[in-house]
Amino acid sequence: MIFTELVLENFGPYAGKNIINLRPETEDNHRPIILIGGMNGGGKTTLMDAIRLALYGQRAQCSTRNNLSYTDFLLQAINNQATFKDITRIELAFEHIVDDQWQTFRISRQWTNNPKDGKDTLGILNGEWPDTALANTWDEYIETLLPLGISNLFLFDGEQVKELAEQDTPPQSVIDAIQSLLGLELVERLAVDLEVLVSRKRKALANKSQLKNLEEIEGKLNHYNQEEADAKQAQASLQTQLKRAQNKFKEASEKFRIEGGKIAAEKSNLDQQIEILKNTINAEKQVMIELASNTLPLSLISPLLTQAKSQIDTELQLQQAELARTILEQRDQRLLSYLETLKLTQDKFSKIQSFLKQEYDNLNQDNTLNNKTWFGISEEELKQLVNLLDHQLPLQLALAQKSTKTLQQLEGELDSKEREVNVAASPEDYQKLTDTLTLAQQEVGQCQSAYQVGEQRLKDAQKAIEKIKKELRNYSEEAIDKQNNEHLIKSAAKVQNTLQLFKERLTLKKLNKLEGEVTECFRYLLHKSDLVHRVVIDTYNFSLSLYDPNGKSVPKHRLSAGEKQLLAIAFLWGLARVSGRNLPIAIDTPLGRLDSSHRNNLVERYFPTASHQVILLSTDTEITQKELQQLQEQDAIAHQYLLEYNSAQRQTTVHPNRYFW
Repeated sequence: MIFTELVLENFGPYAGKNIINLRPETEDNHRPIILIGGMNGGGKTTLMDAIRLALYGQRAQCSTRNNLSYTDFLLQAINNQATFKDITRIELAFEHIVDDQWQTFRISRQWTNNPKDGKDTLGILNGEWPDTALANTWDEYIETLLPLGISNLFLFDGEQVKELAEQDTPPQSVIDAIQSLLGLELVERLAVDLEVLVSRKRKALANKSQLKNLEEIEGKLNHYNQEEADAKQAQASLQTQLKRAQNKFKEASEKFRIEGGKIAAEKSNLDQQIEILKNTINAEKQVMIELASNTLPLSLISPLLTQAKSQIDTELQLQQAELARTILEQRDQRLLSYLETLKLTQDKFSKIQSFLKQEYDNLNQDNTLNNKTWFGISEEELKQLVNLLDHQLPLQLALAQKSTKTLQQLEGELDSKEREVNVAASPEDYQKLTDTLTLAQQEVGQCQSAYQVGEQRLKDAQKAIEKIKKELRNYSEEAIDKQNNEHLIKSAAKVQNTLQLFKERLTLKKLNKLEGEVTECFRYLLHKSDLVHRVVIDTYNFSLSLYDPNGKSVPKHRLSAGEKQLLAIAFLWGLARVSGRNLPIAIDTPLGRLDSSHRNNLVERYFPTASHQVILLSTDTEITQKELQQLQEQDAIAHQYLLEYNSAQRQTTVHPNRYFW
């Protein structure tokens, strides 16, 4: 099967008629990849929805449908610029082998603002001719080509891969798709058909009383079968509600944190810390006041005090010199008196007297060079000044500097704490944040309780079904034991047992092959090929277990987010290879959370070989210029398109032969 063309007319953001060539070839050279680039919200997912809608119509699992009725969904999908008379149309052309020959089909769905019977109008071209009979049985026919149950394994987006990677056990929808893809549902269908056959035989063989009992039992069985179907449907809806409530609670928690709720919750602690800081700062300021009330202010005139010390030294020297001069003068007077008693000649006496006078004059001259006296303090007072300059002031300056540094640090911490208080939510806003968070938490609790109740309802219905089936088998053995067709009923029971054994062995065989394919694909995509040696798939719930080369289990939580995503992709790739179905693959948001090495492996190894036709819907941050060049060097790209969205007009324009670069 090959998609060859997609036509969108007034669908979603696509105004007018838009034609996209999907044929995986150029100039008769096969190139598997059709690359479609667009920013988020630009219409990539709408293209994927268009393919699904064309194939499955009312049954399509489109991203924007949610709980809308099909009529409301069709009306919602009409382009906002379309007039009341304009037609909205989707066409998907594809080729498929019929009787060993390629045959072209074109699916056309169209509707207006007033769709007929609330539905679209379906038309099928088989070759060049309309095929009304095929259009009437299209739902059955498409199930033979690309069954709806497995479509999400071939038409998937990054979010599906992300969810599949993060869950330990695949969801029930994926399990059903895997069973369908591996052909396991055929055994289940045969078992159901045998039940129908046995039921008919029981009715044919039973008397009126037995028939009435059988009908009552089968009525109960039908009731509980319906109950089981309703419970499954309700459980799926409850799971969606639970997930939505969990996301809402996550958003409320994030908003509570970002908008200051956490700080507001700790406000009392912050206020206490601020009060302690203020008291510490006041105590430190008191220390500085005490320092300032002592001799510390004298440090402001320390140069003058040093000069004063020098002047005082000089003055003390003058005092000492004056004292010495007085002593010498008294000694000279005694000397002269003594010399007079020696009766020296007048000439010698005069010379001695002249000498002493000259010495005295010289001494007076030295003392009068700097004989200004300003302070007149004692030597003991000088010692006190020296002690002040050399010891007291340096010590008090060191204490003041330490106290100043401590005070600056404390004031910085106080400023930081006060800013934290300022950004905290007000009491009113804090109460709103708290109420929102509490309501979201209550909603999660209610949804979890409802989900558990729904789960119990489903288990009860399944248990009741098993009990009634056992009652039917017992009734068959007890009430119709002697009828002619007893052999058929017993044989059917044996066949069912054989079918169960066959299903188990077939499942084991298929899963063994699938394990090999998934292991090969995962190791091929990983850049750390020695991380995982073998992938094992559980036969009951299809969960994956990983083992290293030594046979030891590798917990999934040891894998990075990117490695988990590669494991999910390898799982889908292995399924496609084991199924043997030659189907196109379309991937929306293909490289969501992968690092550069994993991106490189996916671009080089997966995209060009995943299928004969690979449609990639990417943003500019996924298939970047580097990845584009890699794919071009491999001659893997057949066509490329750029979806350019005009937010003012809410329209998307399709530019062929273009990408972001």
